[in-house]
Amino acid sequence: MASCYHPAATFEDIAFRLNRREEIHDMWRMICLGESEISVTFEIVQADDHIGYVRAVDKYKFGPARRPVINIIDSHFSFQEDLIIKHHDLCDPHAWASAAIGGVNGFIAGRVPLVRRFMAHRKLKKWVKRNPR
Repeated sequence: MASCYHPAATFEDIAFRLNRREEIHDMWRMICLGESEISVTFEIVQADDHIGYVRAVDKYKFGPARRPVINIIDSHFSFQEDLIIKHHDLCDPHAWASAAIGGVNGFIAGRVPLVRRFMAHRKLKKWVKRNPR
């Protein structure tokens, strides 16, 4: 997946706002090489040379408690030079945080984007430090 991004690519979802291909690569490395045991099914809803829309279902374990998560994601892509230049994922942040984190912290993370972004960027930074390129 990481090799599909343009050097000027951007990625955004409920947790990340990444503005360089290297950051996006690091995120994918953390997801795919980490301890999440992720599996993904997807359906290409629409695609041409300029845009793409995919419906994905991610199943994985999250965090130290290894909480099971099933996350339904609508992915929107823009392409340039046959590569992804913009990738925007949408999902239900309340449902995700309830499954992934749970309790009061999950309630807060599901409703406060700044909290999700802080947690995600901190986790990515720690993972990259332990797993350099």
